[in-house]
Amino acid sequence: MSKEKKHIYFVPGLAASPAIFDYIKLPEDRYELHFLEWLIPNSKDETLESYAQRMSTFIKHQNSILIGVSFGGVMVQEMKQIVHPYKVIIISSIKNKYEMPSRMRFAQKTNLHKILPTKAFSNIEKYEKFAFGHLVKRRIQLYKKYLSMRDTLYLPWAIHTIVNWKRAISDPDVIHIHGTKDMIFPFHNIHNAIAVPNGTHIMIIDKAKRINAILQDVL
Repeated sequence: MSKEKKHIYFVPGLAASPAIFDYIKLPEDRYELHFLEWLIPNSKDETLESYAQRMSTFIKHQNSILIGVSFGGVMVQEMKQIVHPYKVIIISSIKNKYEMPSRMRFAQKTNLHKILPTKAFSNIEKYEKFAFGHLVKRRIQLYKKYLSMRDTLYLPWAIHTIVNWKRAISDPDVIHIHGTKDMIFPFHNIHNAIAVPNGTHIMIIDKAKRINAILQDVL
């Protein structure tokens, strides 16, 4: 008698597309993978709770597993309160506001993040023709592949939302995988995580083999 498959729902990082999970491979006889995409916020003032509620409508199976990367890790922790999944795993993310770097806490107090030129990301094709050199052109191609949500409402909303995340106490049931060389969420601020030596904020792509092994262990 075949064992019923577990359903895993993946939420990518801020503005990222499901393509960041292209190298995640898990046994097909045991898991069915589902990849969620970001929604456009209802307004610039939509709450994280409201957005998480809308994202949760895509979870179609009970006792599913939620896996989120970076801002997606924050999102699946909020969704956990709505859909009550079997397990939640976050990668390259944070479990509470105290795991944020000091620059993000400073932005929270000063609203400095509101002056970021987010429109540049939404118009990346406009800059492509001015790119010189292989490395610059390659980076723009990667941005185009992995940063699919470039809506002008989404980007400032998402940045403001993660900077102002209010959670003060970590959920002890959340499994955290984090790279020791993460420059966005420095490892020295992170507690109770499975360390990935030399893993950066994009280790879901460039250390996928190691991430696959850890996922199979914790699943």
